[in-house]
Amino acid sequence: MSATDAVLDPVALLAGRLADYRATVHRCHPSGLAAAVATALARTHRVAAPADLPAAWLSAWHGDVVHDDAGAPLALAELDAPAVSVVTGCAVAMAETGTIILDAGPRQGRRALTLVPDHHVCVVAADQIAVSVPQALARLADPTRPLTMISGPSATSDIELNRVEGVHGPRRLDVILTDDPAPSR
Repeated sequence: MSATDAVLDPVALLAGRLADYRATVHRCHPSGLAAAVATALARTHRVAAPADLPAAWLSAWHGDVVHDDAGAPLALAELDAPAVSVVTGCAVAMAETGTIILDAGPRQGRRALTLVPDHHVCVVAADQIAVSVPQALARLADPTRPLTMISGPSATSDIELNRVEGVHGPRRLDVILTDDPAPSR
């Protein structure tokens, strides 16, 4: 695919950028979303999810699901336990930069929910993908709210340029891109 073709297909452009950043990208039709989530959670024993996450997204996965509710948030130690993953949606994604934006809106949960677990599975519908940064920011309900911007798994390098993953957020990032608007939106 040429660069021109990729601009015409923001889903493909976002998928390529995320893969460059070492995220695992799954593409599916909305009817295959539950199966794609279950595949991404294959090594997981427990899922933490925002209280408003559609139950259908986790319907093909058979494990323990705990919901993080604003009235009764999960403790940080519970989110940091081994084999815990988080599944969320997003506010918008930017194809040119390969960046997903969370603004604590619907299906996203609070910041700690998405930053503490070692594995984050994020569902992005095709209609949530903007090509450029200005287009993405224009789609946000309130761009002055605290935003979490994700471009692959959390990573940094030490002084000797050795890459270290998972220091400031999830060590593993799975992004599920649906080719059409996601169900239960």
